[in-house]
Amino acid sequence: MKIVTKVNLIVMTAFLCGIFVSGVALSNVLEQKAEQEVSSQALIAMQIANSLRQYTNDRVQPFLLPIVDSQEKFVPEAIPTFSVRETFEILRKNQNFSNFIYKDAAPNPTNMRDMADEFEADIVKKFHQQPDLTSLSGFRNLFEDKFFYTARPFRVQEQSCLRCHSNPEEAPTSQLLTYGKEHGFGWKLNKIVATQIVYVPAEEVFKTAQNSFYLILGILGIIFIAIVILINLLLRKMVLQRIKRIAHVAERVSIGDMNANFDKQDKDEIGVLAEAFNRMKYSLKIAINILNNNSNAR
Repeated sequence: MKIVTKVNLIVMTAFLCGIFVSGVALSNVLEQKAEQEVSSQALIAMQIANSLRQYTNDRVQPFLLPIVDSQEKFVPEAIPTFSVRETFEILRKNQNFSNFIYKDAAPNPTNMRDMADEFEADIVKKFHQQPDLTSLSGFRNLFEDKFFYTARPFRVQEQSCLRCHSNPEEAPTSQLLTYGKEHGFGWKLNKIVATQIVYVPAEEVFKTAQNSFYLILGILGIIFIAIVILINLLLRKMVLQRIKRIAHVAERVSIGDMNANFDKQDKDEIGVLAEAFNRMKYSLKIAINILNNNSNAR
């Protein structure tokens, strides 16, 4: 096996081992980065939702509540949660948020559409048990698919919310006629009553991580090819060609051509080898001359 082949095999083996070891770690890092990116987008969406919630509560609700009180038909646009839900559906038309699913998941909602399932209820429970916990994220199975979720606690921060959620006696008649008296009451100010949760298909997270992984692997592959080419060029120019020249001169000397000279070499290992061959040639030449002289003397 030639030296170039051996060097290339060693370099390729080292590269593949390095890629295997670092690839596992890199995959985990990129997946975590993708999760953080998705969580960041989800939190931005929640901030938008909360801003709309605040606007509806402060600016829209005061104009609609008199209508709610005077009519038997409930006007859902007066409820901030309804506005948030409908606005998020509009937001999903944006390509960056098309795969996001938003829910105000409450164990005791007025609208059963917001009812928390067992998994979401456990999240609300965790927020109750850990008041300093600001967010949770992870994976869960939903609709027979795997989803990545980001959740934040939802607290009752406006006194006006208790008008519809403290007890049935204070709630608008139209609300009671629409949703009944069994759900959505008993809320208290500054208490966690639900969780804002955003779901994203897990394949989106994995796809983002995989795209980054393949991009980095492609860059590393290009760098590796460039390094191999450079190593081969340097090896050929600085080692192999010089060794071939030394071997050619040594072969000429071996058949008796004492006029063959090793060129002046750099002061490196190959240069030392050439100097050794030069000394050997001179020693051989002296030895041949001595033998010739002895033969002539006889």
